[in-house]
Amino acid sequence: MRHTTFRQLKVFETIARHSSFTRAAEELYLTQPTVSMQIKQLTDIVGMPLFEQIGKRIFLTDAGHDLYNTCQEIFGSLERFEMVIADRKGLKKGRLRLSVITTAKYFVPRVLGPFCGRYPGVDISMEVANRERILERLNDNVDDLYILGQPPENLDTNSKAFMENPLVIVARSDHPLAKRKHIPLARIAEEPFIMREPGSGIRQATQQLFEQHDIPLRIKLELGSNEAIKQAIAGGLGIAALSLHTLALDGASGEFVILDVEGFPILRHWYIVYPAEKKLSVVAQAFYDYLVTEGRQVAESPFLEAAAHWPPEALAALKHRPEVKLGKKASKGRRVGMRR
Repeated sequence: MRHTTFRQLKVFETIARHSSFTRAAEELYLTQPTVSMQIKQLTDIVGMPLFEQIGKRIFLTDAGHDLYNTCQEIFGSLERFEMVIADRKGLKKGRLRLSVITTAKYFVPRVLGPFCGRYPGVDISMEVANRERILERLNDNVDDLYILGQPPENLDTNSKAFMENPLVIVARSDHPLAKRKHIPLARIAEEPFIMREPGSGIRQATQQLFEQHDIPLRIKLELGSNEAIKQAIAGGLGIAALSLHTLALDGASGEFVILDVEGFPILRHWYIVYPAEKKLSVVAQAFYDYLVTEGRQVAESPFLEAAAHWPPEALAALKHRPEVKLGKKASKGRRVGMRR
């Protein structure tokens, strides 16, 4: 391997990452014949096939998997070195790789704005996926940091709660229970429920509450995104438990109402997570510190701004809840805040 070039390894890593010669050529601004030649030369040096083709798809061989892991270590070490040198020069430069569950997409981009403004030399890549997929990436150590609604129980990780994540029962504004107070769980369980897919953190928390009271739920529909659930609610298909943050931009329309249900809001938290033995890069550590010290205020701001325009009845169910503290003017739809 002494005669292997950095360029060959980069070409190989890009092909392996995309499972495509064509996409690798596009990313690296090379012609496909050039890419093919680099891989042929690398294969000759290794002395074993790195890819196998089945139909129109390519797959890594065992040797290919070993080399891909080695490439990730090499390029990761070089990136960390570049960040350390930039930090010694008084700069923050490099790449930050984030993975966040789908509900976190409602506030994470807002949090990234000030961070990127402070460190313009930092490039961001963010994967948005369901909890199961994010846990797979966490287990494989694909990214720098992960934002979850609940830390994993079966993985050795470091986790830090940085913001509340209240779960509320949401219905269409003209729902028969919209103006009822202290709705019993048994009564709400009679309603058709719209749920996220199995494995969702919101689904787990909701089902756990009802199971603790031995009350079965009527799950009418399972959907894979919060936006799809909100559309289903608007269509009159049922009610759902959602993070309060998913409603940040919807209150002013008067389309939804938060039902006043016993046991709700379920107070959960947002966590920033990374593998226990992982040493954070300079950039990842900077974002971690920023999120746990300043990120909360930035993350909550879109909800606070939107809540100022919510009709009073949309927030009425939260007024007497200790988990969610409303400002004095909240009853007029002007201000709402989460307890510090």
